[in-house]
Amino acid sequence: MAQCLLSCLIDTHKTMYDICCIGHITSDKIVNAQTTSYQPGGTAWYFSCAMQNLPINYLLATALAPAEMHYVNELRDKGISIQVQPSAHTVYFENIYGDNPDHRTQNVLHKADAFSLDELLNIDAKLFHLGPLLADDISTEIIKTLAKKSTVTLDIQGYLREVINGKVHATGWREKAEALQYISILKTDVAELKALTGLNSVTDGAKQVADWGVKELIVTNGSQGSVIYADGDVFQIPAYPPKKLIDATGCGDTYMAGYLYQRDKGVPIQQAGEFAAAMASLKIEKAGAFDGDEADVLAILNKY
Repeated sequence: MAQCLLSCLIDTHKTMYDICCIGHITSDKIVNAQTTSYQPGGTAWYFSCAMQNLPINYLLATALAPAEMHYVNELRDKGISIQVQPSAHTVYFENIYGDNPDHRTQNVLHKADAFSLDELLNIDAKLFHLGPLLADDISTEIIKTLAKKSTVTLDIQGYLREVINGKVHATGWREKAEALQYISILKTDVAELKALTGLNSVTDGAKQVADWGVKELIVTNGSQGSVIYADGDVFQIPAYPPKKLIDATGCGDTYMAGYLYQRDKGVPIQQAGEFAAAMASLKIEKAGAFDGDEADVLAILNKY
């Protein structure tokens, strides 16, 4: 492990990455109406797999136990650069889906160590995408420090979840007003936006998030599409119907990979959102992570 960490530090010391994702790789048990499967997961996994075939300089910063290092090796075999922080445990999630793939129940058997700021200071990236899975994964101090040198984006879900007796429960984010002023792009779903702001109206919630300092807010709503709010403008993003519903796990992370890839290239918000939505639609058609490329996504957009 020590040798691996040393090589990671050497590899990333002087490289400027376009995007760096920070998040835990998990061991996931996924139960749906058709099957029960075991596979790696978490924002770190799904976001990274979605990035693997895109022409972008990308790095994953993750934390997991030695027993799950084969997940890291699998991503490296795909050509993904990774920096690893050692952890006593790897996050172990059980995701249970009913007939509606937009809804799930989660259990947690193990938690990983929180990310250390010292482990991240050597990374240079134009954009840091934070993918916390639980409320204490990534501190506000880390957000503030990264924002001093780069753009910081966030998937909110982890800050609204805590583990009690092995079950994932909704929680409030006490430091939201302090932390969100440093977030340029924020992703939520409709329920998360309500939990974050306490407001029933998506429009009112978006205004509150903007008041906290967020420049672009993405609100996903499963098969109903998504809405992006930026500088007082509203962008309606359609959902592209998948050929079949197989596995919704990781769709939000796939969406964000597509969106941030496009925004990094300077693509306008509407087009970036549509690209992201098409990418998520392709993801839901198969079990596991997205493994397509830009041409596959463009084919969906051309079809519609």
